[in-house]
Amino acid sequence: MFKKTGILFLVLILPVFIYLGLKAFGTNHFSLPRYVPAIDSTTGEIKMAKRLNPRWNESEMDTVFQTIPSFSLTNETGKTFDSKSLKGKIFVASFFFTRCTTICPKITSQVSRVQDTFLDDPEVQLLSISVDPKFDQPEQLALYAKRFDANKDQWHFLTGEKKMIYPLVLKGFHVPLADASEYDAAIKNPDETFIHSERLVLVDKEGIIRGFYDGTDKKEVDRLLVEIKVLKNIYSTDASN
Repeated sequence: MFKKTGILFLVLILPVFIYLGLKAFGTNHFSLPRYVPAIDSTTGEIKMAKRLNPRWNESEMDTVFQTIPSFSLTNETGKTFDSKSLKGKIFVASFFFTRCTTICPKITSQVSRVQDTFLDDPEVQLLSISVDPKFDQPEQLALYAKRFDANKDQWHFLTGEKKMIYPLVLKGFHVPLADASEYDAAIKNPDETFIHSERLVLVDKEGIIRGFYDGTDKKEVDRLLVEIKVLKNIYSTDASN
């Protein structure tokens, strides 16, 4: 009799207490790495700064990370897109060109999945930056955006001067990019001309890179979707404390 009662307790009652205990005292702790530490140009060492530890109410040294530099480009409607509009937003950057017939459609299709997951979420923005800005004028970008049912309030296709875009991609987002025609004038095929990364870059509200993902790999983009949610949860938790 007592044995049966004990088994019944374990099967029916104990899980209830465990659930209530976790609900009352359990706390989910999420974190994402930060990428690209800032380097002191005079010493060559990683920059450090004092940060207040709220748990101990004491200052401690912490790594300073690079942030995406300010920029001003042109979107698919021909209007100026200023990076100031991204302040307080989480965003995902990708790199493409409309004449690309290889990896770009795959990348853009995966970015479309990100849009579908966070559709109309004003906290999450998407940037697709052309690496062929001379050809990719707003008219071409608009057609490309329409092809992928882009929400113009959330997904921005950007072009501009090459002298602005290339340093931004290379030194700001820290992904490889090259125009092969600068080294070999005989190259005419666009797919062979513009050598760019398939990576998607996740950037937080402070402008710090929080992740790199292969934009042609569905599993990698699945990870991106999860980590955007983790980042949103971090901000939500911080705001409630």
